[in-house]
Amino acid sequence: MMRARRPFFGRLWSKTPHWSDFRPEERVAVVENSALVGNSTRMRRFWIAVVAMLALMTAGCVESPVLTEPTAPVESSESVPTTADLAAMKKAAGIADCPKSDADVAAVPSGLPDVVLPCLGGGRDVRLAGLRGKPMMINVWAQWCEPCRAEAPYLAEVAKTNKSDLIIVGIDHADPRPDLAIEFAQLSTWTYPQIADPDVVLRSALQITGPPQTFFIRSDGAIPYRHAGPFSSAQQIRDLAQQHLGVTP
Repeated sequence: MMRARRPFFGRLWSKTPHWSDFRPEERVAVVENSALVGNSTRMRRFWIAVVAMLALMTAGCVESPVLTEPTAPVESSESVPTTADLAAMKKAAGIADCPKSDADVAAVPSGLPDVVLPCLGGGRDVRLAGLRGKPMMINVWAQWCEPCRAEAPYLAEVAKTNKSDLIIVGIDHADPRPDLAIEFAQLSTWTYPQIADPDVVLRSALQITGPPQTFFIRSDGAIPYRHAGPFSSAQQIRDLAQQHLGVTP
């Protein structure tokens, strides 16, 4: 099975020491005491300028990230995960299967769009308009989305402590790397079901300009509230669920 790469948590920087690790004044002292400089003021100034220039050049190198992977092309079998790879990753992450949806029930005008999306990592497809029966919170996210990373712990906390009838589902939106998306969910300790929207169907169907966005859906399929942007706390999620769905996860 292909080993997935880390999708986030910062960048790797050059091991070159920071400019503050260099002490030009100490180097100047060494140069001034050398036989090359002697008592010449002109030579002293020359070496001081050289040391200062070296310090500035070294500082500039620190700002450039270094690649941690070879730049040579790799075989597609190593870079593109197979369906089996994704299924194994999903199982290892402990992500639940996608919920069953009714294929025949009529769509609600003020509810989820009548579109069918695949389950992230494999499994049954989901007809969004057919998700009925219990109140639901659907969080639209992407592993490349910085605000999604910020709110991830709050969603994990609510899902972990949820004892109500609320069903929590995620949708990985506009994400070209399902392997990194699964790893993101695993690192976020999200074990609730995850749907995928690789073709960006929801951009027009739900007018999503970008993640994260969260939809609170009643048991009859209607959407009483949409939360645009990241959550600021787990309590905010609980308060909104109570206010719009009458449940406290």
